[in-house]
Amino acid sequence: MAQPESLPSSTDAPAAAGKTVPPAADPASPPPAPASPDHGHGHGNGNLFALTLGSIGVVYGDIGTSPLYAFREALIAAVGAHNTTGATVQAVPRETVLGVLSLIVWSLLLVVTVKYVLILLRADNNGEGGTLSLMALAQRVLGRGRVYIVAGGIIGASMFYGDSVITPAISVLSAVEGLKLVAPGFEHYVVPVTVCILVLLFAVQSRGTAKVAAFFGPVMAAWFLLLAVGGLMHVSDDPGVVLALNPVHGIAFVIEHKMIGLVTLGAVFLAVTGGEALYADLGHFGRRPIQIAWLGLVLPSLVINYFGQGALILSHPDHIDSPFFQLYPDWALIPVVAMATAATVIASQAVITGAFSLTRQAVQLGLLPRIEIRFTSETHSGQIYIPRINTLLLIGVLILVVLFRSSGALASAYGIAVTTTMVVDASLAFIIIWRLWNWKPAAAAALVLPFLLIDATFLASNLLKLFDGAWAPLLFASFLILLMMTWRKGTRILADKTRRSEVPLDMLVRNLEKKPPHRVQGTAVFLTSDPDYAPTALLHNLKHNKILHEKNVILTVATADTPRVREEERITIQPVSEHFSRVKMKFGYMESPNVPRGLAIARKLGWTFDIMSTSFFVSRRSIKPAAQSGMPLWQDKLFIALARNASDATDFFQIPTGRVVEVGTQVTV
Repeated sequence: MAQPESLPSSTDAPAAAGKTVPPAADPASPPPAPASPDHGHGHGNGNLFALTLGSIGVVYGDIGTSPLYAFREALIAAVGAHNTTGATVQAVPRETVLGVLSLIVWSLLLVVTVKYVLILLRADNNGEGGTLSLMALAQRVLGRGRVYIVAGGIIGASMFYGDSVITPAISVLSAVEGLKLVAPGFEHYVVPVTVCILVLLFAVQSRGTAKVAAFFGPVMAAWFLLLAVGGLMHVSDDPGVVLALNPVHGIAFVIEHKMIGLVTLGAVFLAVTGGEALYADLGHFGRRPIQIAWLGLVLPSLVINYFGQGALILSHPDHIDSPFFQLYPDWALIPVVAMATAATVIASQAVITGAFSLTRQAVQLGLLPRIEIRFTSETHSGQIYIPRINTLLLIGVLILVVLFRSSGALASAYGIAVTTTMVVDASLAFIIIWRLWNWKPAAAAALVLPFLLIDATFLASNLLKLFDGAWAPLLFASFLILLMMTWRKGTRILADKTRRSEVPLDMLVRNLEKKPPHRVQGTAVFLTSDPDYAPTALLHNLKHNKILHEKNVILTVATADTPRVREEERITIQPVSEHFSRVKMKFGYMESPNVPRGLAIARKLGWTFDIMSTSFFVSRRSIKPAAQSGMPLWQDKLFIALARNASDATDFFQIPTGRVVEVGTQVTV
């Protein structure tokens, strides 16, 4: 099957109006100049209350559903019981409850509040956050050649996909399990009902989330109030639980119990999963609304609920199997289960849309091949749907539900993906604080190192669950890391091989001026990833058709290390001769490229552009494995398979298909 020549990057073409695939950046090309900051997109002048309410619904869905299972799993780990066997304990030591509560509260304060809300939210890339934004910032200050920066971004992104698979499974399972308290005979229907809810959730993704998202904020706000009410109802059972605010209780528990304490930390981390979403969703709502929502509602509600669960266990240790739902009276169980289910669906929606956005960025940054992206809103470019990712996520989620069958069993698989992402975030944050914020290395290390040690401790505690289920997200993430590494390495090898056989553009232009071929009217645009060399499509057009257009444009589409690029910086034109020009078009890694619209901007620079008299030439490559390659044969075949499944190049840059001429070539990699 013929493949587009521009596999590494901008030599491919765009997606039609309804579906777009952003271009992968050419790994072999020099980094583009950073675009000027633009923090005003999306949230600069928005209503603060509306943005705050919206952030409650989208940003805090994951961490907001943690009380369903986090305290239960941490306490069970601490006392050595196993909820999967139905075992319970007759009494829970007071020091154990206070130690677990202290670890949870201080994890929320240090990992989420200080690290993410107060520090990392300020490390934005033109208003955008997330691991790939940190990677782009680090590349800007250190250069794109730093392999460890790219490796960190790939690992963090892959682990986020692992989180995107586990969160819907464990969240919906934990909510549906509440029905067992209403009707014990319902236990056999938990998995089927969960599967039905998840299938329905993924089935509606193609319709877009705009209408549903309007309800996210109010529903989650009501959910957090419900958490606070449930906790307040039982704090009076043992008011002494507030002593857990003293970190000594948590530290003493870990030191005294050693290995059990480390295992408990792995379960405690369940309380802060979703904290990284604060940073990843920065571009949707802005720093201030996210901070107000966390400090004003989310954090107090979570702490009160955990304190309520702790007081309940101290007074009724037999409720250890389901402390959350036992907070509420019997008559309220069905409404609470309904609210919990709604909250978990919202939490699942948040990570699903996060996976869509992450995929879009990964394609733009050259970490994944082109993939079909559909826009579900005419007004909000961030609302997208990616069919392949949606299908893969659904398959992964259903496998986990059927394999583990309960939220307690699945809890062992949860956490390791998020802890790895947090370690990567902290490591990249050091570079940003040091080089971009101009802190002294010692000062930057003093700020970041404590959080890195906390994240590393959580990672070590989660690794203890490797054979109990933590292998699942690691296996999923490892597969994605392999795909990203293969794609990046393969595109670089292909670009290097192609360059060795290409002709310098300046030399070709001089020869054509001396011996001009037959010229035809109109403009020819040749897409290429390296403007210094003549595109293959141009050489084949001259060789076989023996003609040249009156105007010839060598077009390079580059991905900037900023989320978006200002319109006035979109186009750069460099005349080569009377008949040739180099044009560089730049898009941010969160933008979808539109070549015709970009060329229309060139009119302001004095260049006449008429789409009806312009032909776009794109090379298509048929890739074969080479006898000698920079990769093993199995990796060559994997790269070729990825290339064959990449979206069609003629849709890539949103060029009208009737204006595209494709020229086929065969290359080896």
